[in-house]
Amino acid sequence: PRSTLFPYTTLFRSRPGENFFLYANGNWLKSVVIPPERTSAGSFQDLQILSENRMKLILADLDAKPYGRLNDEERKLRDLYDAFEDTQQIEVRGLEPIKTDIDYLARLKTHADVARAMGSVSLGILGLFGVGVDVDRKDSNSYVIGIGQSGLGLPDRDYYLRDDKDLAATRDTYRKYLADMLGLAGIDDAAKRAQKIFDLETAIAKVSWPRADRRNADKTYNPMTFADLKQLAPDFDWNADFAAAGLPTTSSSGSRRIVVAEKSAFPALAKIFKETPVPVWRDYLTVHFLHEFAPYLPKRFDDTDFAFYGTVLTGRTQQLDRAARGAHLIDAAMGEALGKIYARRYFPPEAKAKAEALVANILKVYEGDIQTITWMSAATRQKALDKIREFTPHIGYPAIWRDYSALVIDRDDLVGDIKRANVFDWNRHASKLDEPVDKNEWNMTPPTINAYYRQNFNAIFFPAGILQPPFFDPHADDVVNYGGIGVVIGHEISHGFDDQGSKYNGHGQLTNWWTEADRAEFDQRTERLSNQFDTYEPLPGLHVIGHNTLGENIADLAGLNMALKAYHLSLAGKQAPALDGFTGDQRYFLSFAQIWRAKYRASALRQLIISNPHSPPEYRVIGATRNTDAWYDAFDVKAGDKSYLSPDQRVHLW
Repeated sequence: PRSTLFPYTTLFRSRPGENFFLYANGNWLKSVVIPPERTSAGSFQDLQILSENRMKLILADLDAKPYGRLNDEERKLRDLYDAFEDTQQIEVRGLEPIKTDIDYLARLKTHADVARAMGSVSLGILGLFGVGVDVDRKDSNSYVIGIGQSGLGLPDRDYYLRDDKDLAATRDTYRKYLADMLGLAGIDDAAKRAQKIFDLETAIAKVSWPRADRRNADKTYNPMTFADLKQLAPDFDWNADFAAAGLPTTSSSGSRRIVVAEKSAFPALAKIFKETPVPVWRDYLTVHFLHEFAPYLPKRFDDTDFAFYGTVLTGRTQQLDRAARGAHLIDAAMGEALGKIYARRYFPPEAKAKAEALVANILKVYEGDIQTITWMSAATRQKALDKIREFTPHIGYPAIWRDYSALVIDRDDLVGDIKRANVFDWNRHASKLDEPVDKNEWNMTPPTINAYYRQNFNAIFFPAGILQPPFFDPHADDVVNYGGIGVVIGHEISHGFDDQGSKYNGHGQLTNWWTEADRAEFDQRTERLSNQFDTYEPLPGLHVIGHNTLGENIADLAGLNMALKAYHLSLAGKQAPALDGFTGDQRYFLSFAQIWRAKYRASALRQLIISNPHSPPEYRVIGATRNTDAWYDAFDVKAGDKSYLSPDQRVHLW
């Protein structure tokens, strides 16, 4: 077996305890160049590029086959892909494919008309509220309508409100973008009207909840009837919005049950809705419609949209090649049809079996760890054990593939295809209401480079896309897999026990299973971790938001410790061999640091810090290792090293 998936290109001039991320990745960071079409470079991007190339190859193979030999699903994949790739046809047709939609938005006369447009499924327009169907947090066997705040064209409310020169420049450029898009649509006095859109979004931002508060499972669970919703926020036309979305307002038991997220913001948002003149809403909806459909419109729209959302917000200077963009479109619109081929070609049964064994091993270690926790009482420990024993792992791909037979794809109607895909996906979700919950449903497609824990299923999902080198290699030394995908597996399991996941029991229901004293002790420990991350400053004047990233930071720390214990267990009492001059534990921690190797553009890093629940990769590595006792032992980290924490300052959770 190979001893590592990466060469150990370390900065030996510095001690591991100064900055372990740089120690493991420093020479790579000095030499790597971020491609112009990427926001970052690193292990995740390497895997993303691999997945893109594989999807492109699958689609190219479909294009090369005689059309008559393709089955119905393969024809839809090929037709949608070819429609997107046919830029000549897109240019020739100009705005004709969206003329009816632009005219519809221009004719909105009343606030009821505006609410109806916001509820339009086919147009997929950004609205004041986000409406969806999900599992009821307190009844994991039932679906419920969920509604949350929305309405912002920039990534987060802080982009409108934060006193920061870089964000101020972004706001200025955003106003210009709004004017440019209105101008491209032939709308007069674009600059003045764009300012009104920006002022409207700023007003929305001021009454919206901060991102850290929106993570709170208790605060964002506010069940009520449809009648209650109308009383809570009477200035928004909920009847028109729900009617456009095809959502029922009643059920067999009476008024439809709804869960509102940011409850205190709803009355203020509805008031903004009523007080904003309809012409401003028309322009707002038009711009956001054009943003949503820009990739399927002539190049002038696509380029203008990318100049802001691609270059200003993330620093990219050119788009992905059209074939890669087409692959992402197919993955978004028909991901399980594409994923069926992807899994068959790139995730053989032996890889699935080894990944399943890794997951089972780490779950076993977690169960053993819970039994030895000293700060937890017997009563809470038993509930935690019940929960870990209820975990359901899903590896690679779904057991039952999604049926796309109802989706109509026309090779010569790209915009229509996108609208129909929007409606198809919405109908799939809306039809769940009053139906049994499918706890085997996936929210990610097989080519996806990610993994997730679903709280209301108490289940972990690992798509085939991430179960590839450098994260997972069936032929590599075990320590590399434990330090790579093993940590990711431990991370996702740990989400069941992070600050929010720990509020759900083994059946996926939001309910308190802790004793009061144990919960207080847990919260005190996690608050210390949050405070640590508040001190990290990835960009001058811009710190990590500890409470916003707390769930991910807990999962990183716990995952690192659990996968290390699993690695030790796999040795069956034997001493790990020293390879390449490193002990087994040293190679484990180096593998962990190297899977998080990443170099970001400043604007993309700024967006990550402000609006993403994950800390920047450098601080994920530093934050987890400096709280792990075994790391100190492995690298002889001493007091005086920059990352050193005295034993009483280290946060120990799971």
